[in-house]
Amino acid sequence: MRGTVSAGMAPALHELGLLPLFGAVYGASAGAISAAWLLSSRPEGLHGWAEPAFARAMIRRRNVLLGRPLVNVRRLVEVLYRGDFPLDYASVLASAVEFHPLATDVVTGAAVDLRSRVSDEATLRLALRASAALPLPAGGPVRLGGRAYYDAGLAESIPFRQTLRDGATHVLVLRSRRPADRARAAARPSRGDRLIAGVGLRAYSPELRATFLSRDVRLDRDDRLLAEHDLDEAALGPAVMSVRPYDSAPYIGRLETDGALLRAAFEAGRAALTDKMAGLGIA
Repeated sequence: MRGTVSAGMAPALHELGLLPLFGAVYGASAGAISAAWLLSSRPEGLHGWAEPAFARAMIRRRNVLLGRPLVNVRRLVEVLYRGDFPLDYASVLASAVEFHPLATDVVTGAAVDLRSRVSDEATLRLALRASAALPLPAGGPVRLGGRAYYDAGLAESIPFRQTLRDGATHVLVLRSRRPADRARAAARPSRGDRLIAGVGLRAYSPELRATFLSRDVRLDRDDRLLAEHDLDEAALGPAVMSVRPYDSAPYIGRLETDGALLRAAFEAGRAALTDKMAGLGIA
């Protein structure tokens, strides 16, 4: 649900008429779902992130007592987005702007761009589910194209590195964390993380467990690199610009369902993007 912030930034891009300027949109975890909405025939559907009914349809804390996934991404993508609140999957596939959903391979522990594995609406839905399949809270991994995947955030929570590997020269990064929330690389993983890796991920490869335990280190490294790009606008090489919510924006946890907080976070994201573009003379 922290992706509600960056989801608020996405419709502002559409409203400012900027989307056709991009060659591709990359998304990780909730960002992949937002990217699909942005590229669809109904980008206004991004406002669904601010509606508590959708959060509660996906997040059910009592499921823990029933032995079911706490976060049911399958229900969101396969039921809600095909029924009461339809996402036009066909229009995402037909978009002139390429869609690149990322996930984490459970064998290698590496970030994988699932674009080549998406061939129709069914595989598109699987890619969205794979990108947001949190270990433990969302159940097991999602299988697609003969491989199993977990949430992209394990290996690459900010997917700008994949864009650079693909040769992008200009990258706009929509961030959900406030500057005050900047990750710190701990000397060692927390006890909770070690428990999840040792118990919840024990059936998977050592590489996946290592990726899980080192994700804060990578996020800290990415924070530092993106900050360098923001400070040195004249640097040679790819131009990478971040948009982050202000520190005054509300903090949103992964399992937030409070409607007032979600709406405030969505609007904070929209304001941050709009202000950033206005500062560049785009209004």
